[in-house]
Amino acid sequence: MNSKKSRLWTNDFVVIFVENFIAALSFYLLMIVMSGYAMSKFNSSPGEAGFSASIFIIGGLIARLFVGKWIGQIGHKKTLYSGVILSLIMTLLYFRINNIFHLFTVRFLHGMGFGITTTATATIVANIIPMERKGEGIAYFGLSQILATAIGPFLGMFISQYGSFVMIFATCAVASAISLVILPFLSSLHKMELTKEQLEKMKGFKFNNFFEPRVIPISVVCMFIFSCYSSVVSFLEVYSKEIHLVDAASFFFIVYAAVILVSRPIIGRLFDSKGENAIMYPAILTFTAGMILFSQTHHGYTLLLAAALIGLGFGAIQSSTQTISVKITPQNRMGLANSTYFAFSDIGMGIGPLMVGFIIPFTGYRGIYMRMAVFAVVCLILYYLLHGKKAMRSKGVGHF
Repeated sequence: MNSKKSRLWTNDFVVIFVENFIAALSFYLLMIVMSGYAMSKFNSSPGEAGFSASIFIIGGLIARLFVGKWIGQIGHKKTLYSGVILSLIMTLLYFRINNIFHLFTVRFLHGMGFGITTTATATIVANIIPMERKGEGIAYFGLSQILATAIGPFLGMFISQYGSFVMIFATCAVASAISLVILPFLSSLHKMELTKEQLEKMKGFKFNNFFEPRVIPISVVCMFIFSCYSSVVSFLEVYSKEIHLVDAASFFFIVYAAVILVSRPIIGRLFDSKGENAIMYPAILTFTAGMILFSQTHHGYTLLLAAALIGLGFGAIQSSTQTISVKITPQNRMGLANSTYFAFSDIGMGIGPLMVGFIIPFTGYRGIYMRMAVFAVVCLILYYLLHGKKAMRSKGVGHF
């Protein structure tokens, strides 16, 4: 095999890695402070403040429903440019917001920019990674978001403590400007040439023009796993106060990110050599064990061990399900595959906190997290039924 063809860290891969990192960094940096900003700046209610954070995800979800189709029609690069430029404009408009409704509008449109950008980067990277290194390549690419998961909240908390919200917005604006400046260095990418028949099929408001049916089964599994994970993200601060482990909880996502950073490349290579089932079954069980330990923890070290298990399991699930969605999709529908996958992931991240918030008064925090662990076991069965059984029958370690 041509060694050049098998290269992973090409110029285009590095540019897309940085583009995705910057988009995710802005998301996490703002998400951690947005509720507090809305309440202190506009004296908004907790409900309005929470909505100012969540409407970003709604904007991203709506954008994802359309961006897969756009990628096929106007090309990867133009789609990415539109997302980056929209995000830059929105970060600049944060400086001009003077009421809560303006904030809602900017957050919604910023979410759309984020949705367009991240769907385009995922689609581009899926096309430039060599087929024999898909698992490893997507695992490395996923590190861009994991780094943002660790750095974004830290920067947000640090700047809000020692600086101001204006400094936070300026940081996001500078990051978005850098994102636009480096985009022309994306050199070899060209518009995908679609046949006349493929272009004809993309016309109209048909289901297949907004979703990729092949990806829906694995995306459903991902949606339920993400709903379990989002219950941890959304209520960690409150839960840690109740169990008197606030100091340990401050290191939770540092441990979580560190474990993923170390394990992702190894998991990616194992995916390529052993197939998806060899990763997914142990990963879901590891994630379940982490949720059980999280629900019953009484000491700081057990909370951080739970963070390590959740990070190891969830990180493997996230990269593997995304790789599966890429491998089972024709190249001309890769944009739709990614938009479908991310849309279901966003839904999971959205419904998890709502579901948990409704049940907590009846079960308490330990009770709800134990139920989430049981729910993760159900996801193991769901994976087997929707994808694992088919992968087991397929020869060639998961190639469809």
